[in-house]
Amino acid sequence: MLHVPLGSEGSSLCGKLTRRQLLQAGGLSMLGLGVPGALPARETGTQGSGSEKSCIFIVMGGGPSHVDIWDMKPQAPVEIRGPYNPIATSVPGVHINELMPRLANLSQHYSIIRSMTHTASIRNHPDAMHNCLTGQAKAPDDAPCYGSVMARLRPSRRVLTPYVWLHRCDGNTTVFCSPFISTGGFLGRPYAPFFVGNSTNHPAMPNFRLSELEAEVGATPERTLGRERLLGQLEQGSTSQAVAGWENLRERAVELATGPDARRPFDLQNEPARVRDRYGRHPLGQYLLMARRLVESGVGFVSVNGWCGFAPGEGSQGGAASFTWDMHGGGMGQGNIFGTGSYGLGWALPRLDEALSALLDDLRERGMLRNTLVVVVGEFGRTPRIDNGRGIPGRSHWPNCFSAVLAGGGIGGSVYGASDRIGAYVKDHPVPPQVLGATIYQALGVPRETQVGSRPITTGEPIHELFR
Repeated sequence: MLHVPLGSEGSSLCGKLTRRQLLQAGGLSMLGLGVPGALPARETGTQGSGSEKSCIFIVMGGGPSHVDIWDMKPQAPVEIRGPYNPIATSVPGVHINELMPRLANLSQHYSIIRSMTHTASIRNHPDAMHNCLTGQAKAPDDAPCYGSVMARLRPSRRVLTPYVWLHRCDGNTTVFCSPFISTGGFLGRPYAPFFVGNSTNHPAMPNFRLSELEAEVGATPERTLGRERLLGQLEQGSTSQAVAGWENLRERAVELATGPDARRPFDLQNEPARVRDRYGRHPLGQYLLMARRLVESGVGFVSVNGWCGFAPGEGSQGGAASFTWDMHGGGMGQGNIFGTGSYGLGWALPRLDEALSALLDDLRERGMLRNTLVVVVGEFGRTPRIDNGRGIPGRSHWPNCFSAVLAGGGIGGSVYGASDRIGAYVKDHPVPPQVLGATIYQALGVPRETQVGSRPITTGEPIHELFR
């Protein structure tokens, strides 16, 4: 893709580009400006203030069971309530699953929405996820995700890219993941996320490599510097304004590709062992630590796939790799939803408790929680009634009612909305994706009437009661 240099207009530049300049444009890609979001972050001329807010958006891929985690029903029949007991939190009258004691002690720092719902027809994971990640009830295929919108509105001038997605979804994206996550929607590839990590290469592994960045900017800084010298030779003897623009942009690319800033936020070796242990030496824990480092470095929006990894001796048993929360049970050969296998709450909830509580504590201790919004949500919930397929309990997809958690950004310490007595349907204050979206944008300080292109960023009304 050819990008117009600083201070130039596309229509007037086309007739002025020489063969040398076109070679330079190609060289910019070699130097790493093919990274999604890199060029807009430096060419739109948009300046951000130091007080602008960031977002860590945790996607509990697969659809977590709301009635077993955030919205328990202890008075319901056993075939509804399951085997877990609720425990009291630091907010009077609010209870969550007993497997999350650390989060129970931190509930004054987050709010639970118990009335999430899909008002549009949902066929499977991709529909629901696309709506939840775009903040729309019936999102068109080219609707950009939150991170792409924020990359357009607030392009960072401090980092390589303003939008990072930690842990690429493994498996068939037409069945399990929204196939539109990586496109940037109608905004285009420059506003797509920069993906890092997968099931075979993640930061909980001792041999983790930042292979995605290496692929973009070259295997080594030395190789990039060699390319830079070649480009310098190509432009020698030219003094045109257009070439000067390419030179400035190229110098910035070299700075990003060879300097420490591009890689440092991803390098968890710089963290004390006790901090890494506090987050948990599993994918979710290490990704959330990485997310904190990215936000601290200036990345405005970090999406995290809430994958907890595989239980010891297990792989992706009957489900999609990296979709921890798709807990169908014996009906799909995944094992007991209440067990300690890869698709069991006994495995997943202690890791969520460990990692999310560490993130909230860390952000608070660093004075970052007020300016960092943390969102935790899946694409839908799960059936209130337990399915005992093949004699092994599980729960199926349920878009009618589910839960979300928001922390930071001026939000915390409350419960909003309610489900009915078994968690099947919303009882009061329904929150469809567009309302969640409007709330997220308000927490990030973006006026709800803002448009990208000719489209509004949201058609919902924010939940004002959540803000304190």
